[in-house]
Amino acid sequence: MSLRYIAFDLDGTLVDSVPDLTQALQMMLADLDRPTVSVAEVTGWIGNGADIMIRRALSRAHDHDPALDPELVATARTRFNYHYEHNGHEKTVLYPGVKETLTALHQQGYQLGVVTNKPIAFVPAILEDLGLAPLFSDVIGGDSLSTSKPDPEGLHLLRDKHGLTNAQMLMVGDSKNDILAAHNAGMASVGLTYGYNYGEPISDSQPSYVLDHFSQLEAVVANYSA
Repeated sequence: MSLRYIAFDLDGTLVDSVPDLTQALQMMLADLDRPTVSVAEVTGWIGNGADIMIRRALSRAHDHDPALDPELVATARTRFNYHYEHNGHEKTVLYPGVKETLTALHQQGYQLGVVTNKPIAFVPAILEDLGLAPLFSDVIGGDSLSTSKPDPEGLHLLRDKHGLTNAQMLMVGDSKNDILAAHNAGMASVGLTYGYNYGEPISDSQPSYVLDHFSQLEAVVANYSA
């Protein structure tokens, strides 16, 4: 029962998207005449999907204000979507070694998928622009299903779709949401130290493997045992 499928998070794992996300949030806040936010702040707010990130930006805090006006939040989401979609992804870049490693794994016959909490509407264009789209057999966004990470629904869907066992799958991510999703799914996980994890060491979430560089994934896969 060897490894057959590797699922990847997107933001903070494959791509550094903070500059574009920050710009879209800044434009959204300007539309609403609210105080702006910095790249450093936004870096700590990524990982739970667009709605939570927007609530954090409106609250200027990781623990967002539960009393935010629902109409304000809905308007903010509309403005964010507009700016994020229409200003492109020119500042979103691949982390070192990502394309080379994914290409090598794909050529070795592993099936690859994306399981992200980013809204699905934005994901295909990013993968296409960065030349990654042909490498992935599946792409699941934060609103593709009724739940998002750390719920294991997305990973279980991929497992069942491809007729796999938990032991034949591996989840790779930079956030505790990724590692918890793998734990909840009964699967092994790789935690990357360089991404966005609310300022917490990824090792605190107890992934099966901890890597500092994406290219180290090839060695993990070559020696994988569930």
